[in-house]
Amino acid sequence: MTYVIAQPRVDVKDKACIEECPVDCVYEGQRSLYIHPDECVDWGACEPVCPVEAIFYEDDVPQEWKGYCQANVEFFDELGSPGGAAKLGLIERDHSLIAALPPQDLEG
Repeated sequence: MTYVIAQPRVDVKDKACIEECPVDCVYEGQRSLYIHPDECVDWGACEPVCPVEAIFYEDDVPQEWKGYCQANVEFFDELGSPGGAAKLGLIERDHSLIAALPPQDLEG
């Protein structure tokens, strides 16, 4: 089990969860952040600092965002397990689920 970042996080630039993660498993895509399912140790430090309440324990992801569980896993299909997000920095792509979303209205 792992934590998952869902739709409310798309296009939000705040990176507090990256700074709070003790194992450096929160990776930055073009428009969203992703938690590596094999590197996450279920600490949960990321969840309370998310400014838009978009981080959920995998079993607790609301039904409307269940697709983000699979998107989170598939994002790492090409990357494998790099052993830490800091080594990679910004990854110039997103999972197709996120890439297909229109820009999110962050003001309302």
